[in-house]
Amino acid sequence: MSQRGSAVAEFTLVVSLLVVLVLGIAQVGMAIHVRNTVVACAAEGARLAANADRDVADGVALTRRLIASALSEGMVGQVSGRHVAGPAGLDVQIEVSTRLPLVGLAGPDRSLTVTAHAVEES
Repeated sequence: MSQRGSAVAEFTLVVSLLVVLVLGIAQVGMAIHVRNTVVACAAEGARLAANADRDVADGVALTRRLIASALSEGMVGQVSGRHVAGPAGLDVQIEVSTRLPLVGLAGPDRSLTVTAHAVEES
C-alpha cells in the first residue's frame, strides 16, 4: 500500500485542530478582556461617585464613558448606581449589565453583570 499523499492529509487534520484551538484561546482571552475592562470601569465610576462633592449620577456617567472608549459604544449596556449599607457605613454601588460577546466583538452574546463598591466620603 502506497503512503503517497498521507502527509497532506495529516497536515490538514493537524492544522484544522490547531486553528480551532487557537480560535478558542483567542475567544477566552476576548471574554476575559471584556470582563476585566467592565470591572475596572465600574470600579472607577464607583470611586468617583464616592467622593464627597460628587453624586451617583457622576459615577454612572463616567462608567458609561469609560466603557464606550475602552470597548465600544455598543458594549455599554445598562449602568445603574445607588447607595447601599456597607460594613464601614454608606457605600456607592455601580452595577453594569452588558453583553459578553461569544464570537469576537460580534455574533451571539451572553449577559454579563458586574458590581463595584466604594465607601462614601462624608
